Amino acid sequence: MTTTLTFRKIFRLWIPLEATWLMMAVEGPFIAALIARLAEPKYNLAAYGVAFSFALILEAPVIMIMSAATSLVRNGEAFRRLRIFTYWINGTTTLVMVLFLIPPVFDAISIGLIGLTPKVAGLTHHALLLLLPWPGAIGYRRFYHGLLIRNHKTRRIAYGTIVRLVSMLSVGVLLYSLTRLDGALVGALALSSGVVMEAIATRIMVADCIRRVKDIPVDEQDGELSYRWIFSFYYPLALTSLMGLGVHPMVTFFVGQSHAALESLAVMPVIAGLAFIFRATGLSYQEVAIALMGDNYEGYVALRRFALLLGGMASALLMLIAFTPLSDIWFQRISGLPEDLAHFAHLPTQIISIIPFFAVWLSFQRSLMVTAHKTRFVTVATGLEVAGIIIVLFLLIRFSEMTGATAAMLAFIIGRLISISYFEIIRRMLLGGILGKVARV
Repeated sequence: MTTTLTFRKIFRLWIPLEATWLMMAVEGPFIAALIARLAEPKYNLAAYGVAFSFALILEAPVIMIMSAATSLVRNGEAFRRLRIFTYWINGTTTLVMVLFLIPPVFDAISIGLIGLTPKVAGLTHHALLLLLPWPGAIGYRRFYHGLLIRNHKTRRIAYGTIVRLVSMLSVGVLLYSLTRLDGALVGALALSSGVVMEAIATRIMVADCIRRVKDIPVDEQDGELSYRWIFSFYYPLALTSLMGLGVHPMVTFFVGQSHAALESLAVMPVIAGLAFIFRATGLSYQEVAIALMGDNYEGYVALRRFALLLGGMASALLMLIAFTPLSDIWFQRISGLPEDLAHFAHLPTQIISIIPFFAVWLSFQRSLMVTAHKTRFVTVATGLEVAGIIIVLFLLIRFSEMTGATAAMLAFIIGRLISISYFEIIRRMLLGGILGKVARV
């Protein structure tokens, strides 16, 4: 790292990751469009949305492995220890998912707690059985993605995502054309096939990076990573993902008790799929900022300016769809929603259109904390965000006539504002002096 970090350098490392997330963003709208064209779209869209929410929370402990690998894998010993740590997390997460799918346990949560109808709960259970490979495959490839990012080989991540996307599209189209499977099952099987194939492709492409890092001895300045230190560094990040993704089943619970519950559950996966396309700019930025920040924050100023520009452009593009007739084209012609559901989705989409800017800025803020090894503050910020979402959503559903989808999107925005505000306070307290000196250089 030097003080001459330019937009061009940031862009060259970021754009393959952005392409990766954009390709993954195609998954949601594509699968929703398939399900919407199969039998009983309301029930299957709702079931798929619930199943995907559960799958997200069950994979939460492995999500931040990529950030950890980007930050920590500096030598062969660190690589070996973090790889074993990743395998342990993958196995534990998969076991928890198996236990969750035991019928009495699943029924108690899906029907007894959330209030799903037996038909939607049954479809959700079958979809989750097909998603069993999901958390392990995600954790495996995210560990190796971190190694690729650290070696500035982000194009290979994009190549792996092409494998994932082609596999997912192929399986989805074949199941749609040749079988009579329920739509929720078509979506789940297509997703599982894609992530497994991507994990295999990533392992093949990272082989040379593995050979190089294994030959790097432990430097005295780096120190030797113990499993205890790795755990203390990583568990706040895992809790962050757990809370951040765990909020989706909680939101599903509240939306299931709201006005126009079935319509809200049906459109939320479609709205989320559209928003994800633009929110992906933020998801792809965190590891880039970690890799380029520098041990003394030399890249801070350039990364901050790039984040402001990137987030502003992403939200502007989503607003262009949300507030114009392009929304009808997206929801009806592309996503395949019936006219009544398409109109139902308009207001929630307009509310959520600011979220891409928030996503980029939050990723930049988190990268500062990870670089400073202050991961516990990332957890606190996410906890405040989740608490804000749940409280606001409860109040709106309990004391207003708002539809569930509209209340959920408004709650997401308020929760994210709370998180960003907390990070700004912590940044000023912990890093204000250091970053102020960097900004004046």
